[in-house]
Amino acid sequence: MHRIGLISDTHGLLRPEATAFLQGCDFIVHGGDIGSASILQALAAIAPLTVVRGNNDREPWADGIGESEFLKVGGVVIYAIHDLSQIDIDPAGAGVRVVVSGHSHKPKIEERDGVLYVNPGSAGPRRFKLPIAVAELIVDGNAVSARIVELV
Repeated sequence: MHRIGLISDTHGLLRPEATAFLQGCDFIVHGGDIGSASILQALAAIAPLTVVRGNNDREPWADGIGESEFLKVGGVVIYAIHDLSQIDIDPAGAGVRVVVSGHSHKPKIEERDGVLYVNPGSAGPRRFKLPIAVAELIVDGNAVSARIVELV
């Protein structure tokens, strides 16, 4: 069994509550709008990190970060992209079981055509009245489940 921590839209703020939640993860996926290289360093110190560039990650430190990434954990293929409207693959056709995104700052879990879409919401500065949240995936062989956790 593997625990994958999901975080997005930190916008330069890595809250202590988020770091505490991510402790013990086997992997972490950041869904973009990171805000600074120091966020990546802190997350990579917790667990192996997969990260995608968000629309606000335009500084030189983000030049080497891709707009989408794949991660395989157990029998589950995870595809990460910041903005779902820019997805350029057919996840089900590509064998993807989970799509992780960010951008909207709205935490959401939805299953469509056998694919689990997870947006952990924003873990950074509060935007409007949206919650501050993170999420996790639990992968057990080919089975996967997701949950969102509001932090503050």
